[in-house]
Amino acid sequence: MKKLILLAVIAVVVSTTQSFAQSSYKTALGLGIDFGDGSTLVGPSIKHFFNGNDAIQGDLLFGGDATWIGGFYQYHQSFKEASQLKWYLGVGPQVGIRSNTSTWYLRPAAGLDYKITSAPLSLTFDWRPAIRLSHGSDFEPARFGLGFRYAFN
Repeated sequence: MKKLILLAVIAVVVSTTQSFAQSSYKTALGLGIDFGDGSTLVGPSIKHFFNGNDAIQGDLLFGGDATWIGGFYQYHQSFKEASQLKWYLGVGPQVGIRSNTSTWYLRPAAGLDYKITSAPLSLTFDWRPAIRLSHGSDFEPARFGLGFRYAFN
């Protein structure tokens, strides 16, 4: 078991040194936060780029006496003067699961993704309103997301 942990640490260190000088990344794993009107949701979040522009993001968030599972397709574009800063637009489904019910949402998103060039870190901020699709319809415009992720190449 100790050898396995040591091997995992070595792999992270090697990937970290390769990630330091990069202004972009392939995959990032870390903490996602969804906040605004209503409950604050917190949990693991992953983002993966298929190419320079197209990415998917998956979140498993907890809060408000529920578990929230969501995913986004996102289209990214860099700013000309700051290649490490990208804007993005996206959309995806989200389901909130409580003890005896589940509620479905459609979540559009518009945000910024910043890859710190001197560290393997990605920071994101977005506006992600919630459109409830089940148990009656509703629109919640005041929802936002934050992401703090460790970036891998």
